[in-house]
Amino acid sequence: MREELHIFVSDVHLGINDDTAEVRESRFLDFLKKLPEETTGLYLLGDIFDFWVEYRDVVPRSLVRVLGELAALSDRGVKISFFCGNHDYWLTDYLREEIGMEVIYEPLIVREVAGKRLCMGHGDGLGNTNPFSKLLFSAIRNKWLIRLLKLFHPWLIFRWARKWSSASRNSCKRNNYSFKGKDSNLYRYLCKYGEGKDIDYYIFGHVHSQMEIDVESGGTLYLLGDWSEAASSLNLSGTYIGFGACPNISK
Repeated sequence: MREELHIFVSDVHLGINDDTAEVRESRFLDFLKKLPEETTGLYLLGDIFDFWVEYRDVVPRSLVRVLGELAALSDRGVKISFFCGNHDYWLTDYLREEIGMEVIYEPLIVREVAGKRLCMGHGDGLGNTNPFSKLLFSAIRNKWLIRLLKLFHPWLIFRWARKWSSASRNSCKRNNYSFKGKDSNLYRYLCKYGEGKDIDYYIFGHVHSQMEIDVESGGTLYLLGDWSEAASSLNLSGTYIGFGACPNISK
């Protein structure tokens, strides 16, 4: 029997409006095509798209090759779980109905994967104490605000979304956005959240920093890097967890 292999990625930001857009898409497409036959689950932990605003009859154009490869993976039996991030939260049923993905809106979930108890999500908003950031987190996920904005023509909303995405990245650069280790809001939140839950691994993105760090309440936190300079993935089987190259588990 072949051992299960589960792959986790985050923060690809496909469709980003800068000079890395074509390289990112090519890199991610190549990554998908080379996933081992043993791959059982693919977990897309948020901000896979730099923006995604979906209407009942309209979705963003482009990225057809990536969506086609994801559909092919789904058809061959790979379970794809799409976690909504702060850049790609506004979707409805397109990825579920057309690609076959499981769509997860919750900020985090706990699930047993390959014999391990995992807590995973995108990571935005968790433990954040900044009033403006908390308001923004709530607004992005407010179903009534989403419905109101979708009354506007897609032409306007898509252009607004691209500008907001660019402004968000520039703000992060100005504020030297990086993971602050045990002083970060996310780490403190997970330490508290994990008390009494016997979680083996925490897997999150959002902070664009590939890192492994022990959680004080038990377990290990794995943070996924972004795709600005290279592919970043985490691989989990029943006997292995690590970044980068997939383990050779073919039987």
